[in-house]
Amino acid sequence: MYDNRTHSVPDRIVSVSQPFVRPIVRGRAGKPVEFGAKLDISVVDGWTRLECCSFDAYNEAGNLREMAERFRAREGHYPSRILADKIYRNRENLSYCKAHGIRLSGPALGRPKKGETRDKAQDYRDECERVEVERRFSLAKRKCGMGLVTAKLRETAAHVIAMSVLALNLRKIQCALLRMLAYLLELLAQNKNWALVQWTLFSLFIFLQPVLQLPQYPWAACGTDPPDAESSGWEQTAHRYEQQVLSGQRTPPPQL
Repeated sequence: MYDNRTHSVPDRIVSVSQPFVRPIVRGRAGKPVEFGAKLDISVVDGWTRLECCSFDAYNEAGNLREMAERFRAREGHYPSRILADKIYRNRENLSYCKAHGIRLSGPALGRPKKGETRDKAQDYRDECERVEVERRFSLAKRKCGMGLVTAKLRETAAHVIAMSVLALNLRKIQCALLRMLAYLLELLAQNKNWALVQWTLFSLFIFLQPVLQLPQYPWAACGTDPPDAESSGWEQTAHRYEQQVLSGQRTPPPQL
């Protein structure tokens, strides 16, 4: 810098442990400069897809065409609408969306025309649906490890971020399975088939035991002894099922 009489060095090292990290100027109050990966995601029918991941600062608006073309390659047609941030609304993207019949959310560029009326209800609905992308970022940072990337290599850090996006989709599958289980248990409870409800819950416990590292017996979680003659039907059923499995009368539950 002294020899060239400059005040900046391109691709200068700002982190010794992570030399690939670049400073990204965000302009936010309290955190004007951030360090880390910059990425674009898309949410289609509740599924999150990682569209772009880079450790260099870039303009997100330049990736909209590629994302739309990838959608067309997957689905066979262009999306009917794209709910994006205002930074994506430049002249090139607006012309591209208009040529392919895509409605790009947000206000028009420049001053509003005289006598022009916008559908504020539609703009409000678009903004409410677009917030789902921001929610996915927040959920990935809080629950899926995207906010705790400590990898020292560029490739490893990129894989950690990709695994966080994968965990987002796995959470969606998990919620769907739990909703289906709750619906089935509700149907059984309405028919007052308590024995089948107990068997379903116990089978679920046995199935998830090696995955969640649950105690060997359901009553072990409460610190009590094995059930006696005065125990509840749930404890007696669990103990009887366990004894039958140990004696070979029943097939052991599947192990994951």
